[in-house]
Amino acid sequence: QVQLVESGGGLVQAGGSLRLSCAASGSIFSIIYMGWYRQAPGKQRELVATIPSAGSTVYADSVKGRFTISRDSAKNTVYLQMNSPKPEDTAVYYCYAWISVHPQRPAGSYWGQGTQVTVSS
Repeated sequence: QVQLVESGGGLVQAGGSLRLSCAASGSIFSIIYMGWYRQAPGKQRELVATIPSAGSTVYADSVKGRFTISRDSAKNTVYLQMNSPKPEDTAVYYCYAWISVHPQRPAGSYWGQGTQVTVSS
């Protein structure tokens, strides 16, 4: 069973920094890409950033220049470095991954449990 375990959420002051981590574990054949989504109260879930095994990273316009997504392939871990966060960044952040567990089976989507990030002014 594949699972995504998140850590690093919490309270941060505006203009500070925070780093979220998400580690994928289980019987994994390959990870096609990993990313982060977020959902604020009363709003729809939205993409924050994604990082494929090869190719370009993708960021939401609202976080470009402030957030950085990175990965550690040896640990099957993706990170989201949040610099200069704003109160508007307050949301539940969800780790997401597109993972193949068998070379002859279709890949599937996996979600972390979500971690609360609160940015105070």
